[in-house]
Amino acid sequence: MLFASYNIHKGVGADRRCDPDRILAVLREIDADVIALQEADGRYGAREAVIPPALLAHASPWRAVAPGLIDRARRPGSLGWHGNVILVRREIEVSGCAAIALPTLEPRGAVAADLAVAGRSLRVIGMHLDLSGLRRRQQVRVACAAAGAGPCVMMGDFNEWAPRGGALAAFDPALAVLAPGRSFPARRPLGQLDRIVVSRDWHVEDMGVHRSALAIQASDHLPVWARLRLPDAG
Repeated sequence: MLFASYNIHKGVGADRRCDPDRILAVLREIDADVIALQEADGRYGAREAVIPPALLAHASPWRAVAPGLIDRARRPGSLGWHGNVILVRREIEVSGCAAIALPTLEPRGAVAADLAVAGRSLRVIGMHLDLSGLRRRQQVRVACAAAGAGPCVMMGDFNEWAPRGGALAAFDPALAVLAPGRSFPARRPLGQLDRIVVSRDWHVEDMGVHRSALAIQASDHLPVWARLRLPDAG
């Protein structure tokens, strides 16, 4: 399975235009099975979805796993929880979803989705962590507690500039922190802010940063991806 994480910067690209069609075009280039998006909703006012639900429904192979549907404070036009949403291919069964409350002073959050693929259950957590190092470490511990005991993939914008240590050291030792590559800023990447973390159930076949002409223009982050396989899943 191909997993990807992408901070879409509210759809605003290098040209300062908000272009949801361009974001979808980048996602089609990656063609992942499961995608964690960050900054997928506006931050103020109605907090409307960057990618209109109708556009997602009619112009993509994915559907949104939206824990916002169970969030009483959800704005009608929003797609996710504090801008976090998980997209899955329509044929993937979704057995549950939840918002994860993170300790924070900023509008940050995490979302969890329970999926069933080829008879196997797995949990995916998408998150956008704080700018504060202390808060990031606290948030990582909360996310790890929500990972569960089975196969899990955690991914998002961790806002961690350190290549090792920092908030990355707060992940449970039973998880492997992957480094797909430098993804920020998109035009000239310096930091590995976007990460994918996997439980030891997974075999990592490949990983990387999606750097295309379109991706460089579409957001201030580049998407990261990992191709993962459960050993007995074929």
